Amino acid sequence: MATHWFSPPVHVKTDRPGVTYGCNNVEGAAEELMKWTKMGPKWRKAVQVCLEAMQDRATPEEARKAFEAAAKEEGVLRPSV
Repeated sequence: MATHWFSPPVHVKTDRPGVTYGCNNVEGAAEELMKWTKMGPKWRKAVQVCLEAMQDRATPEEARKAFEAAAKEEGVLRPSV
């Protein structure tokens, strides 16, 4: 399966103290989403869009925007470096 890249990366707090992850692809975003606990409406939308993007039914940019919104909702969004 091909990696679905997007730019710019979305920077999120990780479960490791002081570590920020710069996510730059749909697959990484989907993996990161599975680690989160709140699972609110923006999380559900991001999971849906990431799955669609991996099936080439949505663009990586759409997945990036949904992931960024979910990260903000989760409280893990970090400023770009």
